[in-house]
Amino acid sequence: MTRVIEVRGLRYRYPDGTQALDGVDFHLDAGDCVALLGPNGSGKTTFVLHLNGLLPGEGSIQVCGISVSAETPAGQLAQVRARIGMVFQDSDEQLFLPTVLEDVAFGPSNLGLTREAAEERARAALAQAGMEGAAGKAPYHLSAGEKQRVALAGVLAMEPEILVLDEPTTSLDPPGQRDLTRLLR
Repeated sequence: MTRVIEVRGLRYRYPDGTQALDGVDFHLDAGDCVALLGPNGSGKTTFVLHLNGLLPGEGSIQVCGISVSAETPAGQLAQVRARIGMVFQDSDEQLFLPTVLEDVAFGPSNLGLTREAAEERARAALAQAGMEGAAGKAPYHLSAGEKQRVALAGVLAMEPEILVLDEPTTSLDPPGQRDLTRLLR
């Protein structure tokens, strides 16, 4: 198996002094599916934010053979962030453009795809997420569950090697939770 994530001795303390992570060891091999479970405030979100360099902790993190730390050059962090697709708990943090299609096509456009190619990839990802009918809508007109699916489509459009979802079912009703589970399988 190819190791895609390797974390050793990860520690992080928030500026207010709260110790969020204290010596976390973790690894993920290609093809693995892992759920991190724990109560609110146990450090799950803090942990996943370290995987793409959004928080500077102590310890070592390797993603697809690239070291992730406060000293990691911007170009290498960009490579890591292209490999890890993150869907945040609050989808409003990910949706910011006038239409759903523009929002989902934003990432592929930044990869250098033409507008047409980015929109084609975005439409395919929206179909995967069951949101193809929302392409022309404004994200703020969507329900919380629909926003979550659009945020997932935005990540899927990037075709990442690793998919990280932070509490992805929080805004979904039971049918939406089943749809998401089916999509992830």
